[in-house]
Amino acid sequence: MGTVQIGAVTSTEHLQQLHTVRTELDRLERLITEPITSNDGETLPAWLRVTRGESHWPVVAMIALAIGLQLALPDRLLPPHWWLLPGIEVVLLVALVVANPSRFDRESRALRLGSLTLTGVLSVANGWSAALLAASMITGQGGSEAGPLLAAGAAIWLTNVIAFALWYWQFDRGGPAARALARKRNPDFLFAQMGNADLVDPNWEPRLVDYLYVSFTNATAFSPADAPLSRWAKLTTLTQAMISLVTVALILARAVGVLR
Repeated sequence: MGTVQIGAVTSTEHLQQLHTVRTELDRLERLITEPITSNDGETLPAWLRVTRGESHWPVVAMIALAIGLQLALPDRLLPPHWWLLPGIEVVLLVALVVANPSRFDRESRALRLGSLTLTGVLSVANGWSAALLAASMITGQGGSEAGPLLAAGAAIWLTNVIAFALWYWQFDRGGPAARALARKRNPDFLFAQMGNADLVDPNWEPRLVDYLYVSFTNATAFSPADAPLSRWAKLTTLTQAMISLVTVALILARAVGVLR
């Protein structure tokens, strides 16, 4: 009889534990699927609450495009052993997809380190090509045809836009996983949707395309369309604008000289 009683108690405790776990899972699901209200009864926008997280496929596609643009450059604009850096980028990209095959909804030091390393390698490879292009134009060895020169410059410029978009996306409010888990309230970039809650879908939150827009406008107008708030964001956008200005000025000057 004693053994039966112990078994019964154990079964009851087990059922209570299962009920507790189920209750906690239901609570977490409500945090993700149901609107959250503040103390005054207003619905909090998605960028301030826990969400499902961003799909990784747009990120994969953008990085793959940047790698393709690098591989399309002429050999004279590629570093020694040119296959090494794109090879590292492909390996890191595949590893990150395998380790996190769905959404950016969990924080992992290894995943964040791999993602930052991938962006860093991409930036270094593109910076190397940009430096070689600038040196060839300054020394007059950029070629005698404007078409290939403009194509190479456009590829480097566009890759630079993608690289800075990835930097903004990975550091704003701690990165995509931290944003999905609502770890930080204060943003590093003030998007227009954040100040017009009545005109915006409450489920809106910044995605990679929003940071791509910031990077593109900063590279073309030399000032971001959405205001950087933190000091690192201001310094990063300043650096990108300076690089873009120098690149565009050198390419256009050399192309005009070739056409003449």
